[in-house]
Amino acid sequence: MNDLVQPASRKSTPAELRGLRERASLLSLLRKDVASNGPSWLPLGLVLGAIGAVAYADHHVVSVSLVYLYILPIGVGAIFLRRVVSYSLIAGCVLLHDYYSPRNIIVGLRIFHNLSAMLCFAFVVYVIQRYIEQREALARTVQQQRDDLLKDVELAAQVQRLFLPSDKPAIAGLEIAGMMQPARGVSGDYYDYIPIDAHTTQIVIADVAGKGVPAALLMSATAAAMRLEANHDRNMLEQVERLNTGIHSVSNADRYVTLLIAEIDVHKRTLQYVNCGHNPALLFRATTGTLTRLNSTCPPIGLSPEEICELTSTDLSPGDVVVFYTDGVTEAENRLGKEFGMERLSATVCRGSSLSAEDLMADIYNAAAEFCGDDFNDDVTILVVKCDFNGSRP
Repeated sequence: MNDLVQPASRKSTPAELRGLRERASLLSLLRKDVASNGPSWLPLGLVLGAIGAVAYADHHVVSVSLVYLYILPIGVGAIFLRRVVSYSLIAGCVLLHDYYSPRNIIVGLRIFHNLSAMLCFAFVVYVIQRYIEQREALARTVQQQRDDLLKDVELAAQVQRLFLPSDKPAIAGLEIAGMMQPARGVSGDYYDYIPIDAHTTQIVIADVAGKGVPAALLMSATAAAMRLEANHDRNMLEQVERLNTGIHSVSNADRYVTLLIAEIDVHKRTLQYVNCGHNPALLFRATTGTLTRLNSTCPPIGLSPEEICELTSTDLSPGDVVVFYTDGVTEAENRLGKEFGMERLSATVCRGSSLSAEDLMADIYNAAAEFCGDDFNDDVTILVVKCDFNGSRP
């Protein structure tokens, strides 16, 4: 079988080489950006066709000079062809016109006429090619600035990821999984789980108003403030008050942060939380199969100098699941402009309540991504806590 294939390959090789040589010769005539786009024969064919049309007209019209009609093919050539080729066309066009011109014209006038046409054509080619060079230089500058900006955004995204938890807290009786998916490289969302002691952990999820770099900068400030709070007293109301003071001092009325802080005590089997204008977390109760919303208890932080909040507490049972999220999940829109919404999110949580925290988190994200065609308009953050309490209450 190989013997049959190899002769055919040897026969087609010279034809392929000829095709490559012809294409290489054509590409050598074109400017680089033109050579990389579209068929290589088209620009040269267009220029030569235009020259032929003008020469044909020049050949049949003898009463007037049509030399300046060659400006059209020469101008087109200046756009598509290399500099040397473009200037070479000038000489070719002038020679064509000289050949078709009436022979009874005085030699001196004929030479003057050809030289003036050549200078005019050269000026046209120079202006066009100069404009193209400036446009290409501007495009390169813009591309370089874009590349530098993308590198800066990627670096900022890497710094942001340092604020996110890298390890899961080793709290016996709790299974925790979290994720954050930026919509624009950098994110205005933040989440964290901070161990307080061997049986208590603090859950934090926040969403900065707005998108892009401004939201990301304020998110970084919020994350840094939360990390600093790890060295202070764990009173959540005082934490919120200090955070509000700090965020309000560096933001304006258009920039604020919705924040939900929760503490889960495995020994007491309780959940205490402060919800500062954030989306209500969902608490699935395994014993009854119902969902409870951890609604907002105070305004977002950063809106006013003072923040008056309430601390809310609820009991937990084995098998309970708590789902924290940002509005990027519920506000994900499909092609018809409909939002994923609380009802679909609640149904997904109830349906996957028996899954592990990691699998339920992935199930929620996949459901929202499938709904919106994986085209999220906002940052998406999901954090799932599953209660795997064993034994009796201490």
